[in-house]
Amino acid sequence: MSKETLFGLSLFPYLLFLWFITKSGRLPKYALWGFYGTLVFVAITIPAGIYAQVVYGTSLANIDWLHGGAESFLTVTNILLVVGLKSGLDRASVQISQTSVNSSIKNEQ
Repeated sequence: MSKETLFGLSLFPYLLFLWFITKSGRLPKYALWGFYGTLVFVAITIPAGIYAQVVYGTSLANIDWLHGGAESFLTVTNILLVVGLKSGLDRASVQISQTSVNSSIKNEQ
């Protein structure tokens, strides 16, 4: 199986993943944006790679300004993921703490 075929097939599970996490409504907003941003990164990188091959006759990785721009976008999506997932962990931690406090108060009564 070629790498292009494998890449194309890998989009279906990722789209299914995006559908499920969006439908669940449990993922923090910024993390969801980060996951969608990763899909946009892929959508941007494909034409950029074609452009690099057609205009410069080499791969995207060899054209610094084009490759740097694409990687910068990926960095932003990763930051969104980290910020979103961190906020979700913080929120869950607060909920666990509140549950523990409430449980302790009930046990003392």
